[in-house]
Amino acid sequence: MATRLNSRQDYADLLDKYDTWLFDCDGVLWQGDKLIDGATEVLQLLRHHKKSVLFVTNNATKSRVNYKKKFDSLGVEAHVDEIYGSAYASAVYISSVMKMPKHKKVYVIGMAGLEEELREEGISYIGGTDPEDNTLASFSLANWTPDPTVGAVLCGLDTSINYTKLSKAFNYVLRNEGCAFLATNEDSTYPTAEGLLPGAGAISAPLRYALGRDPVAIGKPKSTMLDCIRAKHDFDPKRTIMVGDRLNTDIEFGKAGGLATLLVLTGITKESELSGPDASPTVPDYVTNSIGDLRALIS
Repeated sequence: MATRLNSRQDYADLLDKYDTWLFDCDGVLWQGDKLIDGATEVLQLLRHHKKSVLFVTNNATKSRVNYKKKFDSLGVEAHVDEIYGSAYASAVYISSVMKMPKHKKVYVIGMAGLEEELREEGISYIGGTDPEDNTLASFSLANWTPDPTVGAVLCGLDTSINYTKLSKAFNYVLRNEGCAFLATNEDSTYPTAEGLLPGAGAISAPLRYALGRDPVAIGKPKSTMLDCIRAKHDFDPKRTIMVGDRLNTDIEFGKAGGLATLLVLTGITKESELSGPDASPTVPDYVTNSIGDLRALIS
């Protein structure tokens, strides 16, 4: 059963127990472009106490450099090397784990941030934001010449998804021998300040159905993201805590990595999912209403 944090002493014990704090962003630090009340003060508190602060997001629409601009615009201190997104992790996976040959390309369903991270890793790509693929015109195989050098299809959140992109991605996986089918993450929904929208998992779902196979997912809750962090930051899992708003990604990610987990209720997960007949089998170590609750330690 999760421990409900209520008192100043509860938060003081938490602060003392963990040296490295991993934060999801959407639904934890902000909702859309609106900062969660108290988030900046809590992050400042952690840094004041010499805690390591890292940001781990499944958002693949922005590169780390552009994601930092969002932190800056909201007045949240963050450094590029503290930010781990599924776009960056996907690029590292393709270059370092798959070791895809340099002459091969990635067909992208995704946005500019994903392309930027691929470029930074020296990976060639097609699709994505290319105007030729961002069309509502009908698609025909008779009018298309596939690229035989495509060695992977990488699917992230794409707010301009269309039949042309799905058709090309489907055919690359189907026709190009050994072509990998990858997803930046499998989030079913995407939180905004105004409400939920379909997430990256919903974008890749038509391909999964058409191909009859699942993609290799890179982001939370998969261990690939944690491996990416471990490669850059030395931390003791027993003294590390993952703070998130989603049970099936953030909390599962922490548990799979041997980390403590803190669930906040300012995002996707609701109180009703923690107990009662419809309770989730995923149980966080700790629960608090908002990250701002840790302001109880500021006096």
